[in-house]
Amino acid sequence: MAREHDESMMNNLYWWGVPTLFRCPYVGVLDEKMPEADIALVGVPHSTGNGTTERDQHLGPRSVRNISAVQRRVHGEFEFDPWSAKNIIDVGDVPFPKANDNEDCIEQITSFYQRLDKANVRPVSIGGDHSITGGIIQALGCGELTKGEPVCFLHLDAHTDVFTKVDHFLGAKKSAAHWGAYLADQGKVNPHNSMQIGLRGHPRTQDWLQPSYDYGYNVVTMAEYRKRGAADVIEQIKTVLDGKPVYITFDLDCLDPTIAPAVANVEAGYCGFSIDEARELLHSVRGMNIIGGDVVCLMPTKDNPNNITSMVAGAVMFEMLSMMAE
Repeated sequence: MAREHDESMMNNLYWWGVPTLFRCPYVGVLDEKMPEADIALVGVPHSTGNGTTERDQHLGPRSVRNISAVQRRVHGEFEFDPWSAKNIIDVGDVPFPKANDNEDCIEQITSFYQRLDKANVRPVSIGGDHSITGGIIQALGCGELTKGEPVCFLHLDAHTDVFTKVDHFLGAKKSAAHWGAYLADQGKVNPHNSMQIGLRGHPRTQDWLQPSYDYGYNVVTMAEYRKRGAADVIEQIKTVLDGKPVYITFDLDCLDPTIAPAVANVEAGYCGFSIDEARELLHSVRGMNIIGGDVVCLMPTKDNPNNITSMVAGAVMFEMLSMMAE
């Protein structure tokens, strides 16, 4: 009993022990048979898909591993303990032997997630820049978890990431700006049953949203969200995504910079979501077939000393995995 008490006390210290996401057991998947699990937490330390920012986003997974050790053990609002309800493991980081080669990294991501998909293990990932979503959905779209259907996005972001005007982004073809387009071209995502919410990027042209409209994405800009109100947007989400295989991709820059300052493309001068507004939007897909999710664009080297953005990233991951476990 004394040993159990001491270990319980130590587990309340984020800096004690081997860091895994939320202190889940670590099980590597590369050189062995995929273990029995319901949900896999994955680190994707990739930052060569976004050439316009300082490339520190690959440090995101390690930062959240450190800070998540003492984060949320039960979901108070749901009155639910996901860790007891499902077998949730940390499968480590996607390896990037050619880390400066974006195209190779995207294929490494796809190969890694194909193992999870074939085993019907639902991933919740921490990145990494937003190009990782392209690699993930190349594996999950029309796969085992979706039962052969394309993925339908709940995409919260300040930017569209549906880039079609040029064929690469400073050399990266499958970049953080391109994935919304090329996944649709591949048939891996169904734009007509996908939502893009919170867009407020500083436009360089008046038609900056046109590619999303052309592909058929359901777009709700931040200005439209403020005008329509949360209830109306949530009703649209429920209608558009009902009965579909849902994948949540959450760019931390959808949040206001006062809440998440350590992001790759800070959008100041225009209020982003509060964390409560973002959680409310996430909860709109509660009870649906959520096949996976990711949290992206964390840049720990720009965070406050208390690691607030890493904490927020972990909190968003917890919302995703709780809904999936439920």
